[in-house]
Amino acid sequence: MAATVPQLRTALRGKSPSLSYERALWSAGKSVVVGMDEVGRGAWAGPVSVGAAVVPQGRRVYKIRDSKMLTETEREGLFDRLADWCVAWAVGHATHTECDELGMSPALTLAAGRALERLGIAYDHVLLDGNWDFALGGSADLLVKGDARSLSIATASILAKVTRDRLMAEAAADFPYYGFDQNKGYPGPDHRAALHAYGPSTIHRRSWVFMDGLAWSGVKRLERPDPQQQLFD
Repeated sequence: MAATVPQLRTALRGKSPSLSYERALWSAGKSVVVGMDEVGRGAWAGPVSVGAAVVPQGRRVYKIRDSKMLTETEREGLFDRLADWCVAWAVGHATHTECDELGMSPALTLAAGRALERLGIAYDHVLLDGNWDFALGGSADLLVKGDARSLSIATASILAKVTRDRLMAEAAADFPYYGFDQNKGYPGPDHRAALHAYGPSTIHRRSWVFMDGLAWSGVKRLERPDPQQQLFD
């Protein structure tokens, strides 16, 4: 049974993202517009994930906001409704290992490419949250705070956030000491305390700087090879 969307909180009224960017592109003949947003870039554990969403031109779903403005209950309540409403949607991931081996920017591009591939449809234009083109998909507009401005990006942000949160909640059963069901792999006092007590799990990003300060010394911080140096080795 789909979750019920909670009543919109007063603080969120009047802060709805619009379809103005999408409508301008549709009017210019770009009929399939993809909104994209990432989640998990600042986490210490788990994947970095990118959502991609194509919203229909003729129907609206209300109560959509930037995923960061919504509670977990509100996001979960919207998830099935958004998944059914979208013309197409997908979430692509780059694993913690790929984040370590590639670095965040290439890992984010990898996740975005996987999301676009999983859409399963040809698209004309991409709307990206932020100030750099992590999709590298050619025709794209970059919107700072796009998840609060574009309905497509906000939709992608919710789909990506819920999908990744569910993955981390599942991981909590295998790694019970780190509170992944609550912190979703992000920094926090309890998460740091668990790292000091037990060391990193197998889904922690071991090249991240948090590794340097651990009292637990069983595993050292992973040092990513310098690609320039590799040219001369």
